[in-house]
Amino acid sequence: MKNLTLILLLVWALQACQPKETMPDTLPMKVAMAYGFDKFDEVNSIAYTWNVQRDSVNVLSRDWKWNIKDSTVYYSGTDTTFTYSLTAESMPDKDAGFVNDKYWFMMPFQLAWDTGYTYETEENVPTPIKGTNSTKLTIVYSSGEAKAPGMGYTPGDAYDLYLDENHKILEWTFRRGNGAEGRTWTWENEEKFGPITLVKDHMGADGNRFIWFSNISVN
Repeated sequence: MKNLTLILLLVWALQACQPKETMPDTLPMKVAMAYGFDKFDEVNSIAYTWNVQRDSVNVLSRDWKWNIKDSTVYYSGTDTTFTYSLTAESMPDKDAGFVNDKYWFMMPFQLAWDTGYTYETEENVPTPIKGTNSTKLTIVYSSGEAKAPGMGYTPGDAYDLYLDENHKILEWTFRRGNGAEGRTWTWENEEKFGPITLVKDHMGADGNRFIWFSNISVN
């Protein structure tokens, strides 16, 4: 999943300052707006715990706090606790976890922040898990050398987002390296936190919760 580089942070800052009427009229941007992207400049920080469950057992949790205004990230896990700057020349190893977890939590906003991808749309597509009629939005990130400028940690990944009529994500399929096959999870249990909307649960095809978010705070 993609790295939030300094370049993307600057792009986000510029986009956040644009009047609403100048926002691109694209489906990715409509998805971002459906979750409150036009109000994201009111957010100073986002804190949450990222949890993974397998066989009904919580196997991993990571605590994050993203201080957006000063571009710092706080991390706490079973091994260590520290804060680092997103504008530093080199990132700690845990930054890959921050990027991964943030995509599970804030993918709608990544569609507005990120620039290195192409997309395609298809109407009237049943979602893979529940069979709900949807609009399929396929996002393919640019390929290149991992961690090169603008490439992030795993370049070339693809996401199939299945959207409802309000441009909200029903399900998504992650396809590593834009491969033909991938894994699908739901996006459900959404809740509004301050000016933005976030989704707390991702269920697998077996009906079990795979990844979920707790201890959410938006200020």
